[in-house]
Amino acid sequence: MQAELLVTGASGLLGNRIVDLAKNDHTIIPLHKTKPLHSNSIKLDITNLSDALSLFNKLKPNAVIHTASETNVDKCETEREHAWKVNVEGTRNIALACAKTNAKLVYISTDYVFDGEKGNYKEEDKPNPINYYGLTKLEGEKQVAQHCRNYAILRTSVLYGWHPWKQNFTTWTINQLKQNKEITVVEDHYNTPTLVDNLAEMALEVVEKDLQGLLHASGSERISRYEFAKQIAKTFNLNPHLIRPTRMSQLTTWTAKRPKDSSLNTSKIQKQLKTKPLNITEGLERMLKEHEKK
Repeated sequence: MQAELLVTGASGLLGNRIVDLAKNDHTIIPLHKTKPLHSNSIKLDITNLSDALSLFNKLKPNAVIHTASETNVDKCETEREHAWKVNVEGTRNIALACAKTNAKLVYISTDYVFDGEKGNYKEEDKPNPINYYGLTKLEGEKQVAQHCRNYAILRTSVLYGWHPWKQNFTTWTINQLKQNKEITVVEDHYNTPTLVDNLAEMALEVVEKDLQGLLHASGSERISRYEFAKQIAKTFNLNPHLIRPTRMSQLTTWTAKRPKDSSLNTSKIQKQLKTKPLNITEGLERMLKEHEKK
């Protein structure tokens, strides 16, 4: 069986959206670890090299989008062995399997490879992760570059969008405000939030155009988490007065350090792709339209 495209982590927020967008245009095979979302999904534990090699050898994909990852920042900080196994060894295994079958690899990385001291990071800026999650994702980037001839690394930031069961900051905010619950959100923590559909489209275009190397693939607008929450409230017609600002230094719920400003500069990818990074209003409006269709 020849698969044009394999997607790891196909039951996750991004993987699921890539499969949904691509299934009409590609021979696409979703890969999952525990809970399949698609009828043709194949189980693969990416931390098992022999399983990855044998599956890739059987399917002979042209390209692989590797979204499978441990993305819980605090869990990575406290369960370091698990984080390393999934994010570094798992990525190495996928990279080796791609190299063996001459498949292109698109690896999804993160803005958390940066320390957040300056923001508006370009691809040439020097990574300096301040938490274990960022460190494992940066090590994953190195594994990809070391083992693959044909690869692209897409760094993204604060993914949001709808998913059958997984929460993200945006869906959590909507759910809390719908229940008239007060929420406390940091006002001095900046990112470039990314609508999952937008990143899925960018990743697929990178495969189609066979782009190489490192690209920042996030939303186009730098915003504080607090202002982002207020925009969510405004778009979904919820009460913004339930949102209370706080400072990163006052937050007790985070175990791992967060970069203060890890916003990404997307000017390079904007020149190379037809799919343009969306700003906050465009992303949230698109999310709202999808909600209204259901």
